[in-house]
Amino acid sequence: MPSVREHILTALLAQLETVPDATVKREAPLPETVPVGGLIILRDGDPGDPEVVLSPVTYLWEHQTEIEIILQRGQDDDSAALDALLMTVGGALAADRSLGGLAEWLDWGAPKTSGLAIDGAAALRGATVPVTIHYGSSDPLG
Repeated sequence: MPSVREHILTALLAQLETVPDATVKREAPLPETVPVGGLIILRDGDPGDPEVVLSPVTYLWEHQTEIEIILQRGQDDDSAALDALLMTVGGALAADRSLGGLAEWLDWGAPKTSGLAIDGAAALRGATVPVTIHYGSSDPLG
């Protein structure tokens, strides 16, 4: 049976898959080319050190993940296209901040944008969005 953490990351990935026309992956390497609708990569991140509540023992996590949003460069409206995709991702995240009741709350920060260069590949434009997932579990491995 998967851990609470794995259930939550799977639910977050499914929520990102609702973004129209984008290809969504988890922990994938940066590609040489990006699909026309953009690429969204969920990075599992770090659950950090939990707060512990006793009786019953509950581990309260503030799991830091990251979403990479990548577009192929070369369009005249790179910034507008990236902004539109970021807004759509924000809408997908806001649609269910509890991930179907698995998490207490889903919170995200402002995107950090950048141009990406990969040897032998076309230039990419991207942004990373930090996402914090607040949830509890009864076991640090569960």
